[in-house]
Amino acid sequence: MLRRHFMQNFAAGASVASLPQLAMAKKVDKKMTRIKVGQIGTKHAHAGGQIHTLRALPELYEFVGYVESDEARYKQVAETPVYRGAKRLSEKELFSTPGLQVIAVETEVCDLLATSLRCIDAGYHIHLDKPAGESLKQLEKLHQTAEEKSLTIQMGYMFRYNPAFQFLFNAVRQGWLGDVFEVHGVMSKKVAVPRRQQLARYAGGSMFELGCHLIDPLFHLLGIPENVVSYNRRTIKNDPLYDNMLSVFEYPTATATIRSSVVEVNGGRRRQFIVCGTKGTIEIMPLEPAALTLTLEKAEGNFKAGTQVVKLPKSEGRYHGCWKEFAKVIRRETPFPFTHQHDLAVQKAVLTASGLRKWNDA
Repeated sequence: MLRRHFMQNFAAGASVASLPQLAMAKKVDKKMTRIKVGQIGTKHAHAGGQIHTLRALPELYEFVGYVESDEARYKQVAETPVYRGAKRLSEKELFSTPGLQVIAVETEVCDLLATSLRCIDAGYHIHLDKPAGESLKQLEKLHQTAEEKSLTIQMGYMFRYNPAFQFLFNAVRQGWLGDVFEVHGVMSKKVAVPRRQQLARYAGGSMFELGCHLIDPLFHLLGIPENVVSYNRRTIKNDPLYDNMLSVFEYPTATATIRSSVVEVNGGRRRQFIVCGTKGTIEIMPLEPAALTLTLEKAEGNFKAGTQVVKLPKSEGRYHGCWKEFAKVIRRETPFPFTHQHDLAVQKAVLTASGLRKWNDA
């Protein structure tokens, strides 16, 4: 998919590219029933947050239960506040639940794609958490199958519905910043030794785990780059984890950098996404809770020329926006704005930025 297709459709008001995924396989009368949803896996870093959000939206979703085949893990989470009272199911029981429409896939990253394909093969829409595995070929098969079955894959990129990013996307769409020539993102934190050991199971390091969250909005803004170059480093001798990573995304008239580390003390306070255009700049820092500064060459909308802090609507929660939109998609109230092509392009860039492939490899 060419970069211009991203930008033409973005300018027209869509979030990303044309030909949106449509959730049509299981039509629902929204006046009669809530959407039945289950979850497979509890080991993903976002698993608890997804269940918490689904159980907090009873007007939209009926949470039928979750699958956790690891007995030791089940005993760890069963009586925590998030999981307490939720029904434990086998995968077969979940797939056999009458009226089930959606499954959140929250396994360890190494199991995400195989689990997702089983769900899609069984006829369910899925929320697939990030990063979308290490095999681009397997992910392509997943999206092809979903497209053939008219099923939707919602990726778990947590900033898609963040109020600051929503403001940014709208400002760029309205032309307030002019032509974007620079993007800079940082997504870091510091993790303890046990977590380092877990992350080291995947060769992609901190970019694979964290930086992917900022590659997704970068593609909203600038589309597919001409090239991606990575500069990945290890800060600890004899430790296999790439914990200090930088990627440069090359565009015809712009450059973008995404940094990610897991060695920055209190890194969350300095997580940022900055977009510079010929008519203005938006700086989001920190990302959560979001704080946004807008600089304009001339007045736009309700904002004056100069630099100002923008008061943002309060976020309901990190995952509320995605699940609220998913309900509308499943009920066919709106098309899903993130295409199969977009998600595949993002994952190709994630793998390249993580040092797991070269950008121009077939």
